[in-house]
Order: sequence, then C-alpha cells, then structure tokens
Amino acid sequence: MVDKRIKVSFKNDYSEGAHPRILQALQAVNLESFEGYGEDPYSEVARQRIRHACHAPSAQVYFTVGGTQTNQAVINYFLRSHESVIAAESGHINVHETGAIEFTGHKVCIAPSTEGKLTPEGILTVLAQHTDHHMVRPALVYLSQTTELGTFYTYSELEAISRCCRKQGVKLFVDGARLAVSLVASGCDLSLSDLAKFTDAFYIGGTKNGALMGEAVVFPSPQSDDAFLFQLKQQGALLAKGWVLGVQFATLFDDDLYSSLARNAMDRARQLIQGLQERGFNFLYPPQSNQLFPILSNDLIRELEREFDFYVWTPVSTEHSAVRWVTSWCTSSQKVNLLLDALDRYIHFKSL
Repeated sequence: MVDKRIKVSFKNDYSEGAHPRILQALQAVNLESFEGYGEDPYSEVARQRIRHACHAPSAQVYFTVGGTQTNQAVINYFLRSHESVIAAESGHINVHETGAIEFTGHKVCIAPSTEGKLTPEGILTVLAQHTDHHMVRPALVYLSQTTELGTFYTYSELEAISRCCRKQGVKLFVDGARLAVSLVASGCDLSLSDLAKFTDAFYIGGTKNGALMGEAVVFPSPQSDDAFLFQLKQQGALLAKGWVLGVQFATLFDDDLYSSLARNAMDRARQLIQGLQERGFNFLYPPQSNQLFPILSNDLIRELEREFDFYVWTPVSTEHSAVRWVTSWCTSSQKVNLLLDALDRYIHFKSL
C-alpha cells in the first residue's frame, strides 16, 4: 500500500521523475528500433549538441546511468594500479559511494579543503606527503561542482587548480552531478567551455537536473585509445538501451532546457534563502546553490518532520542541528512558501 500521507520533499533533487519534454521525446520514439550501446542517432545528436555547448568540437562524449558509476569508471580509467586520487574530505567519492573507488583498487587521498573546496595548496600538501614507491602515487584530482556542501568553484579557483595539476603532471576530473545549478548561480562565473578548457574530464549531470537518469562524460581532448569504452562495458556501465540516455541529453541540450531547469532550482533556492535570512536563521555553510544547510533548533526540526522530508545533517550544539534542504528543477514557489509558513507558525507559537 502507498502511504497517502505524502510529505513535501526537500530531501534531494532527483526524487521526481523527469521533465515532460523528456518523457514526450522518449514516448515519441518508444517503438522504434535502434542500435544499442549508444550507437544510435539520438546519442550522436546529443554528443554534437554537448560539444557545441562546451565549445569543444573534438571532445569525446559518453553516456552513463548514474554518478557513482561514472566516478568509478572515470577514476579507474585514469589511474594505474599503484596510483591514487586526491579529494576533499567531504568529497562524494570519499563519503557517499560505499568505497566504490577503493573497490577498484585505488586509494582516496584526502586533501585539506575549505567549505568543501580543494585548493592548490591542499593538493600540493598531499603530493608532498607521497614521496616514494612505498606509498601510492597521487595522479588525479577529483572535485565536484557544486560541492557536497553546496558551495561552488569560481573561474579563478578552477583555473588555479588546473594550473597546479598540469604543473605537477596530475590529471583533473570534475564531478558535475549538480553542475547545472552552479552555472546559473549568482557569483559563479564558470561556463561549460571553461570546464572543457581546465579539465581532463568532467561530466554533465542529468539525473539531478530533470532527466530520468543519466550523466554525460566529456573528455575535452580526444583520448589516445578507446580504453574507456572497453572499461565502461567491463564495469557494466555501458547501457544496452543507450538511446534512452541519448534521447534525454539531446532534449536537455535543445532550446537551452538544461539551463532552464537549473534556473528554477536556483530561483527556488534564492526564495528559500531570502525567507530564512528574513526570519533570522543562520547557515552551516554559505548558501550558494540549491543545497542549503540552515541551523534549526531540534524542537523545530521535529515539528517540520511532520510535514516535510529532508535530511538532518549534523548536530551543531545540544539544542541545534543543521539540516539539508534541496530545491530541484520542479520545486514550485508554493512548496517553498509552505515551508516558510511552517517556520512562521513555529516562531509564532514560541512567542506566545
């Protein structure tokens, strides 16, 4: 039986299905027959549109199903058996992927970070700690845009990291599960073409931006061999019905739908940020994207949990905790107002 007491969800940005245009596009070709494993015409259209958006006409583009699968495949592709990847302590590959990278035989080396973001100095610290053949050799830097803490890298920050990596002979890979919201966030001056310029690989997240599922892996410069394709197949990451991913990304990159969906997530986040600030609430991390971490009393959290779904992130004191609220491509203004109204009811009750 389905629980009819449905709560309003601010738990994540992939709870809903897909944007209607994507469902319509899939329905329109549902009974057609296609070549498998991404060799269909829609996947090629999607590749061409992504190359155009990235200003990278020679880029190699591959489609995968989800973020953990993508991170594991790309990192394993770049690293030899004795090599490791550098990440922030809060990095998704370190915290939320059940040791997927270690399962492939590669160590995750943790670098000092600030608000979830790596710095050249932090990367150099890790490199300096690994000096000889008795240790793993860090050969890849992993970062995410946005970070797990909702912060984002600016142009100058990513450029500095890229310059550091190239000087040290280390590859740079960006997890773009939530890349879309960063590209439309206030204060972020990065573009897809900048990602193509500064990285050795990155991916464009569809799962968290209006697709049913799917990530688009971009290698801005052509690789010297086709080993990545072999590894995708070997790791079970090459989808037989690859056209399902191709149709979705062809639609996302048609008429700027990809950015439009991200703008809704950011507009609703700004609405929520303003409402929280007006009511005097503080944040655990700077509220920059669609992941927000307000600090609430534990009593208020218990009250809100009656009507809303969200994560309680971490205790801040004996009486307060930080929660995580996430807006999505289809979060409505009405849903945000429901949450703000609930805060007002609690504030009014406490003032009596």
